[in-house]
Order: sequence, then C-alpha cells, then structure tokens
Amino acid sequence: MPKTIAKLNLRKTSRIGSHKNERRIPKGIIHVQASFNNTIVTVTDVRGRVVSWASAGTSGFRGTRKGTPYAAQATALNAIRTAIARGIQRAEVMIKGPGLGRDAALRSIRRSGILLSFVRDVTPMPHNGCRPPKKRRV
Repeated sequence: MPKTIAKLNLRKTSRIGSHKNERRIPKGIIHVQASFNNTIVTVTDVRGRVVSWASAGTSGFRGTRKGTPYAAQATALNAIRTAIARGIQRAEVMIKGPGLGRDAALRSIRRSGILLSFVRDVTPMPHNGCRPPKKRRV
C-alpha cells in the first residue's frame, strides 16, 4: 500500500515576515481623551494613521475604576509601550476632555522617555451651545 502524501495547505495560516512592524515612525501624535468614565490614549503617526491605542477598559479596569487617575496612567503606559517599539522618539500630545485622567496620563507620558514638542488642549468648547430645554412647569 503506497504512503499517502500530506496535502499542503494553499492558504497561509501564519505570517512568516510580518510587514506591520517594519514601518518605523520617528515622530508621532499622542491623543488623550479623558472623560469622567474612561480614558482612551491613541498614538498616531504625523499623517493620522493609528500606531497603537489603549483604554482603561483594555488595561484591565472595570466599572467606576476606569475613570480614576491610576487607570489613566496605566492606559498611557500600555499605549506608549508598543509605540516605542515602533521607534517613536518625539511626539506631540493632544488632550481632550474634562476627566480625572488628564494630568495622570500626561505625567506618565513625560516619564516614558519620549521627547514632547508641545502639549495642546483640544477640548471642544461651545461658543453658544445647544438650546436649553424648556422651563419645567410644576
């Protein structure tokens, strides 16, 4: 009885040489969105393409702990760790939102070793805002 020849899989199931990590980024933009319930940190290149991101939820915090400064600090470190692996040395920081994690995220970004060219607050401010609801009649 002849031996059966094992069929080769035509579809590649794994990447041999990953092209994702080959793109080196010398300069980037770190976006920090700090709400009262969560903190999201996104690292992009200069053109706006996302390099890495992290939120307090993906960092392992649940419920009300997601809005704490410690969660924002851990989130910023998680997002920056993969960005440094891609080769980011200099960055600009854009902070948006009124949350508690604003300062904690910025402090951990400063300690990470990335040179910051500037820090900008891009929180949207209404110039006149929405029309308020009608007065309540009791």
